[in-house]
Amino acid sequence: MATVQQIAQSLQESSRSVGSGEFSGHAPIELDRLSHDYGSRLALDGLSFDVRPAEIFGLLGPNGSGKTTLFRILSTLMVPTGGQAHIAGFDVATEPNRVRQQTGIVFQATSLDVKLTVAENLMHQGHLYGLRGAQLQTRAKDVLARVGLADRARDLVETLSGGQKRRVELAKGLIHSPSVLLLDEPSTGLDPGARIDLWNYLRILRDEQGVTVLVTTHLMEEAEHCDRLAILNAGKLVALGSPTELKAEIGGDIVQFETRSPEDAKTLAAGITQRFAVQPSVVGNAVRVEREHGHRFLTEVVEAFPGAIESVSVAKPSLEDVFIQRTGHRFWLEKNEEKS
Repeated sequence: MATVQQIAQSLQESSRSVGSGEFSGHAPIELDRLSHDYGSRLALDGLSFDVRPAEIFGLLGPNGSGKTTLFRILSTLMVPTGGQAHIAGFDVATEPNRVRQQTGIVFQATSLDVKLTVAENLMHQGHLYGLRGAQLQTRAKDVLARVGLADRARDLVETLSGGQKRRVELAKGLIHSPSVLLLDEPSTGLDPGARIDLWNYLRILRDEQGVTVLVTTHLMEEAEHCDRLAILNAGKLVALGSPTELKAEIGGDIVQFETRSPEDAKTLAAGITQRFAVQPSVVGNAVRVEREHGHRFLTEVVEAFPGAIESVSVAKPSLEDVFIQRTGHRFWLEKNEEKS
């Protein structure tokens, strides 16, 4: 394991590239057939994709999709059982200290000492990366100014709001000028205003400092803010692209017919297929159809099957619809919902 002095020396040697968005020809994050098997279950199943320089990249998936396992591997807290992952060209399994030099990490659970001031929290974090003296003082002032907390440096962390504490967490993750920032469910516990501030700041990091940001989330509305997404389900990559690209693949409108039971839904789906020559999907009690001019089609189906439909809806495609199209079930499964 590298000493603090060795880490400090490596930081100085790589200071010209850190935070600049330059990765010596390597993608900021590269996954090659990455897998992790806990023995009782396969948490990651051969993931392969790259994250581009200076983009906000989202890992979207429900609980159990593999997001947390992947985040821990990229954070060098776990070693994968198969495949490889690289950050800025360094292997997360065999070169963890080099990876940590390039990476800022903000975990879902707070890592702040609430009995210390904001500045003291940053000083301690900087010491872990070998930063000292005037260099550390200057860096701390800079990151606090960038997260809008320059006037709170001497305040105890316990006096801050939830949104302000999250900004201190960001400042800690950025104290050593990383080129990659990893955030695990960053908006957890934040009010709507604080969430807006968080995403505005992430865009500033991307646009003005060239930082590559990877965010894990289970919130569809949060995923819409990302430049690109990897949608995970049961450890597999089921979709990759920008939110706009993924939704455009569906096309048309999403027309949904709610019935009284899954059995009624299957009967209605069969009838729609026979009558209109389309192939709907059944998700629980609902029958879903992708169709141009959905409002017209909706009327035709209701008239064709009187009494079989409890309620109807028509909407433009969402990321939830992308997930359903790729997996055959809702993002959050009901307790006894069948996969179809």
